[in-house]
Amino acid sequence: MFKKNIISVGLDLGTSTIKLVKLKFAKEGVQIVDFFIAPVQPNVSVALKAVYEHQDSRQVNTSLCGSSTIIRYANFPKMQDIELKKSLKFEAQKFIPFSIGEINLDAAVLKRDMPDNKMLVLLAAVKKDYINQKIKLLEAGGFRLTGVELDSLALINTFTFNYLKNNNAPKVKTVALLNIGASYTNLNILEEGIPLLSRDLNIAGNNFTQKISDIFAIDLKAAENLKISPDKDRLVQIMQAAENVLSGLATEIRVSFDYYESQSASSVSKIFLSGGGSLFPGLKDILANLLGIEVEYWDPMKQITIAENVDAAKLKALAPQLAIAVGSALRV
Repeated sequence: MFKKNIISVGLDLGTSTIKLVKLKFAKEGVQIVDFFIAPVQPNVSVALKAVYEHQDSRQVNTSLCGSSTIIRYANFPKMQDIELKKSLKFEAQKFIPFSIGEINLDAAVLKRDMPDNKMLVLLAAVKKDYINQKIKLLEAGGFRLTGVELDSLALINTFTFNYLKNNNAPKVKTVALLNIGASYTNLNILEEGIPLLSRDLNIAGNNFTQKISDIFAIDLKAAENLKISPDKDRLVQIMQAAENVLSGLATEIRVSFDYYESQSASSVSKIFLSGGGSLFPGLKDILANLLGIEVEYWDPMKQITIAENVDAAKLKALAPQLAIAVGSALRV
C-alpha cells in the first residue's frame, strides 16, 4: 500500500445530515480513525461548524448528486488517453444534455476492446455554478476541497474496494447498488465489476417521512422520529405507507433494469442496499418482494480496520449511512 501513513477525509454533504469519515492509509492497509454525523437542519452552516470543530483535518474530498450532475456511459472511437483528453468536449456534447461551456467534465475508459473499433467511456459532468456553490459553502465552513466527484462514483468506489477484491466478489454476474438518502436515491448497475448504468432517483427517505406525516397528520419532525422508531400501535399503517412509497421507487428501479437488460445479455440478480433512508424497518424485504430480486445490506467497512479510539458498535450501526463519505475518503 503506502510507505508512509496518509490521512484522507471524505465529507458527504447531504440534505438531511453531513457525514465525515477519516481514513489512514498505511502499508498494512486502510483504517478508519474517525467519523462524525451531524444533522443539517435547521442551518447548514451550523452543521458544518460542528463537523469542523469535531476534528482537525481541513482538507476534504466531497461528492455531489442531483439534477445539476450527470453520468453517461458512451461508446467512443478507440483512442489513446491523450487523444481522449483533447477530443473529450467534442465527443461528450453528443451525450451530455448540458451546454459544454456550463459544466466541469471528466471521463474514464471502462473498456477498450469494444466491437467496431469502439471503447466504453464513463462521462461525468457537473454544472459549474452548482459546484462553485458547494465549494463556497464548504470553504466558508473552514474546509479546503482537495477533490470533488459524484455520489454514485464514490459509492461504486467503496463497493469496489470492499467487495471486488480479495475474493469478496459477489457470486453473481450483475448487481445493483442502491443508496437511499434523504432527497435522492443513487442507483448503479455493475456487470462483472464494471459500472454500466447510473441514475439519481427523486424518490428517497423524505418521501417516506412525508407519507407518514400525511397519514397521521403530524409535522415532519415527528414523522421522521416515527419512521426511525415505529410505534407498535401504528406499525401496520407505517408499513403500508412505506410500501406505497417503495412501490413508486420499485417502478423507477424496474425501468432502469429493463433499459439495462435491453442493452445487455445479462440481468440484475442482486441489489446491495445502503444509505440512511434504507434503514426503515422492513424496507429491505418490501423492496425484495416488489422487485422479485434478492436484496441485502452491505458493509462499507468490510475491508477497513477500526482504530482503537473509534466506537466500533456505533460505527457498525451507522455504517450504511457512510458509504459515500468512505468512497470520497478512498480517493488519495
